[in-house]
Amino acid sequence: MDAGRGDYVPAQASVTMERMTAEKGQLFRVLPRQVDETISAAMRQWMPGSSWSDIRRLLKSRRVLVGGNLCSDAGYRLRLKDVVKLLPHSIAPPGGEQNVRIRHLDKYVVVVEKPPCMTSTHHPDQRRLTQRRRQFQPTLDELLPRLIARAEGRRDESPVRAVHRLDRETSGLMVFARTAEAQRHLQHQFRVHSIIRRYVAVMRGFVEEQTITSRLVRDRGDGRRGSATLPNVGKTAITHVRPVERLGDYTLVECRLETGRTHQIRIHLSEAGHPLCGDKVYWRPLFKPCEPDASGAARLALAAVELGFEHPATGQAMNFETPLPPDLAKFVRRLRKAAGG
Repeated sequence: MDAGRGDYVPAQASVTMERMTAEKGQLFRVLPRQVDETISAAMRQWMPGSSWSDIRRLLKSRRVLVGGNLCSDAGYRLRLKDVVKLLPHSIAPPGGEQNVRIRHLDKYVVVVEKPPCMTSTHHPDQRRLTQRRRQFQPTLDELLPRLIARAEGRRDESPVRAVHRLDRETSGLMVFARTAEAQRHLQHQFRVHSIIRRYVAVMRGFVEEQTITSRLVRDRGDGRRGSATLPNVGKTAITHVRPVERLGDYTLVECRLETGRTHQIRIHLSEAGHPLCGDKVYWRPLFKPCEPDASGAARLALAAVELGFEHPATGQAMNFETPLPPDLAKFVRRLRKAAGG
């Protein structure tokens, strides 16, 4: 049943407004004396010469991230562990409930298509978000209760239970549990890697069909996730990669996950020398050179196009597929045209 459909370093002591628009953006780390200051006050310290209006304009234009999450609240109080990033360009607004499509709904599970630029669930560190910020940037699990109640013709809204996540910019199929027992059953399937997960991505360069296996760790040496170099360290990650179409200097690939580690596809392809188009985190492998992304991708070129699992109550095999979302399909057509295809 459908419920709506839509298209899918430390900071320098002095930073000029011109430098703020540099391609890589600016990264600011909170100093002990700045703890509990408002983000707007701290940004004025990091950017001498900027007015209060300049700072408010940056926040409202969706160019400021705190801990990887969008921040538009000038009164947000900083913590020591917060890392503030000023983006060179505004990020796209998140999809609303009109962009969420329910593919299957029963009293145990709900399967949906997540639009790009929508967070699946809040990170535990974000549970303290104010109601104002939650309303400004609602997550998929916060929107679903209202959509489900509307689809079932009810007024009461029951929360859904997350069993996996997709990155904010990744679009595609997700399943949420509606009961505690269904959640435990689905989580077990994810743990034993019996879930079917197929993704389509656009990457730089060309790769032969292969299986990439490594052990992933939280910090590869630069604060980012990556593959371990020492034996028996980290968690095993296995990605099956198959090229689908050559697009000039880029390739449309299909990736099937045998395991489901955080950022697994992005890390494996980047470490192989083929970062995903639009990836702002793993665009360069550790200690290896890589040209900046020239593809013009508006967001991470990754979509979850197939999801299969055993129904937690009936034991029935459930399988769902979805085509490439409109924005990525348009991106592929542009690359194909530029390549003369």
